[in-house]
Amino acid sequence: MSRNLDDYNRMRDFSATSEPSADHRRGKKSAGDHALQFCIQKHDASHLHYDFRLELDGALKSWAVPKGPSLDPKVKRLAVHVEDHPLDYATFEGSIPEGHYGAGDVIVWDRGVWIPQEDPEKAYAKGKLKFELRGEKLAGVWNLVRTHMPGKKEQWFLIKHQDSAARPQSDYDVLVAEPDSVLSERTIVDKPRLSAKQVKPLQGPAKAPRKSASGKLTGAHKAKIPAQLKPQLATLVESAPEGDWQYEIKFDGYRIMARIDQDEVQLFTRNGHDWTHKLPKQAQALAALGLESAWLDGEMVVADADGVPDFQALQNAFDSGRSENIVYYLFDLPYLNGVDLREVPVQERRAALATVLKAHEDPLLRFSEAFDETPQALLNSACQMRMEGLIGKRLGSPYVSRRSSDWIKLKCKHRQEFVIVGYTDPKGARSSFGALLLGLHDRDSGELRYAGKVGTGFNETTLKSILAQLKPLKVKKPAVINPPSGFEAKGVHWLKPSLLAEVAFAEMTQDGSVRHAVFHGLREDKPAKDITEERARPMKISKTESTAPSQSGLADGKVRITHPDRVIDASSGTTKMQLAEYYASVAEWILPQLKDRPVALVRAPDGIAGELFFQKNAENLAIPGIRTLDKELTGQPVMLINNAEALIGAVQMSTVELHTWNATTTDLDKPDRFVLDLDPDPALPWKSMVEATALTLTVLDELGLKAFLKTSGGKGIHLVVPLTRKHGWDEVKDFSHAIVTHMAKLLPERFSAVSGPKNRVGRIFIDYLRNGLGATTICAYAARTREGLPVSVPLFREEVGEIKGADQWNVRNVHERLAEVGDEPWADIKKIRQSITAEMRKRVGMKK
Repeated sequence: MSRNLDDYNRMRDFSATSEPSADHRRGKKSAGDHALQFCIQKHDASHLHYDFRLELDGALKSWAVPKGPSLDPKVKRLAVHVEDHPLDYATFEGSIPEGHYGAGDVIVWDRGVWIPQEDPEKAYAKGKLKFELRGEKLAGVWNLVRTHMPGKKEQWFLIKHQDSAARPQSDYDVLVAEPDSVLSERTIVDKPRLSAKQVKPLQGPAKAPRKSASGKLTGAHKAKIPAQLKPQLATLVESAPEGDWQYEIKFDGYRIMARIDQDEVQLFTRNGHDWTHKLPKQAQALAALGLESAWLDGEMVVADADGVPDFQALQNAFDSGRSENIVYYLFDLPYLNGVDLREVPVQERRAALATVLKAHEDPLLRFSEAFDETPQALLNSACQMRMEGLIGKRLGSPYVSRRSSDWIKLKCKHRQEFVIVGYTDPKGARSSFGALLLGLHDRDSGELRYAGKVGTGFNETTLKSILAQLKPLKVKKPAVINPPSGFEAKGVHWLKPSLLAEVAFAEMTQDGSVRHAVFHGLREDKPAKDITEERARPMKISKTESTAPSQSGLADGKVRITHPDRVIDASSGTTKMQLAEYYASVAEWILPQLKDRPVALVRAPDGIAGELFFQKNAENLAIPGIRTLDKELTGQPVMLINNAEALIGAVQMSTVELHTWNATTTDLDKPDRFVLDLDPDPALPWKSMVEATALTLTVLDELGLKAFLKTSGGKGIHLVVPLTRKHGWDEVKDFSHAIVTHMAKLLPERFSAVSGPKNRVGRIFIDYLRNGLGATTICAYAARTREGLPVSVPLFREEVGEIKGADQWNVRNVHERLAEVGDEPWADIKKIRQSITAEMRKRVGMKK
């Protein structure tokens, strides 16, 4: 195992690839805390294949399966044994840069737990593994059998066992039916392999394709107008695919479906909420088209002074009730005048839409143009204009009401100039040099500081030509004041800081280094001394009647945010100011959840990667507007955050998380709710959480208790059960404990009633311990100290099976959901009147 992980590290340059490095100690230490995990990664390297990985002995044993797994027991799939991978690789998705081992796009196609049918180490040594898979897509018993076929690497077969999960290949191909990631919106389509001669220059908007020879739209058929229609969603890809595609600008707005039936116009969000009343001018403009019936698909957008979509301005327009500045960019027409167009090729639907809009021009309705240029050139233009990216649509594809790989999205990266301060020696098959070391001048002091490396984006020609320019600039000492040390400084050649590189990158880490960097070329039009970090302008917080809470605190200057550019989360680049702006913008939703509830804070003075502090009282915290209660009940003062000033003041004191009691100051002796926290073994697939949530809700329903759901912002789901203030803390905690014990007895293979990672291996611990005096639970709409700063978000029951994880929403994407559904999932929580009865206690096995 150790040798194979050494092989893994030796075959990769971690200054260029975002793959995780192997840490033997971490892999061994964490292995006993969860069930044995498996993952299958779809990998578009030189050839598309599937990497099948099983956790064993602190690493992921790995096989490359060229044709992917089959559910048919009669179909044997060749599986080529490759080097072990670290456990962290099980969740890796991204793009491995060209020129590096395994170059290409990677997604997690399936993941879950595997259960060996006999001693796994002995079976592996014998070359005959039999095991059960419990994943999002694959289930049942499987076999991995080593063959005696000759080859440089061991040849195995992956074979499905005959059981209830088996299906004939001719009836169902799971690879075709379920092609996308189970962790994200990503998918993989064929990579472009175009020569320079095949690249088309910029030619402006694409011309609408012709209709069929008969003049009719291909695939169109008469049908009644659907009462409801869900939109087609795009899947994220790392690079543009080959083939026939059309590309449009990706708008930063709200997705809206328009339904026209005679004189009635309705505007629906992507989740089916009627927003017609919010967009009266747009509804009037659609009515003026004079259509008998139609479904139209598009995006509501507000542009800034430069014509760039501005999501904050769009929110402000909705908040203030000024919708006349909102433009409806339309890009599809799935139904028109009694004819269903969903089976019509996308280019023909769009041509029909363009014709409809051209006949009745209105400044509030615009056609989303497609552009006939290379996707990379168009993406570069979009990114330079500060747009989100591109949407690509496969020509000839139908309209489907789900996420589809026929519609893809390419996102922009940050891009700017850096000073080249050094380079590293090449490794493996690489020639000339390995990576360029980058520097930026500090905005305040002017000192040149190290800013990371870029090791991808080069070809053989550029490697040679750049090296020729680097050699004359070699110096003995680094020009940066904070050069890298240790392993990172090994083999570095320092340079006079005169050359500039233009680099695209995903984000800047807390220590000021670029991540996922790609070289785009040398720059000669600027002096090196002028190169500093380009910072985005801070988001403005509107002062509107509908968001009154945000008028205090940050918005009117009552709370001053010190060190506003300090990075809280390196993975997303979120700063302290941006976190404060997030909390100010959700004040109208989070303050009702905080009101009069004692609160505990999780503070991260050095960002979430540094030391965290859990604080239950306001001692040594100068937070304006905060209330404290000195209660004998608690034994220590407790804090209350009842206004936006205190909320933003807590962020100023480096707070990220807010945790609340299950009681309010109305009566701190009697809780007004209890919480069941479904805390899964991290190896379990989300499907297990969906099933566990449904089972827990069934038990609560049978007891006659209404429950409300929210994501934890991590791995789990919280079920919040409101109560009338009748029982004390011990009674409520004992009852919640009895429910958990009851469920663990009914389904011991699924649930655990005992805390601790080792007690939930392969299962879900239902945490009832949050229901005691002084115990807390993450507040709804509060951020978590995890990568990406996910947010705990209230859910409708039916949504649990529709999302991909409890960390789906974060401080950067939760606003669209809040604008669409607001507090609807929990709208009735304060109206519920229910209490624990003797009959309920009896049904869960309590004596009293």
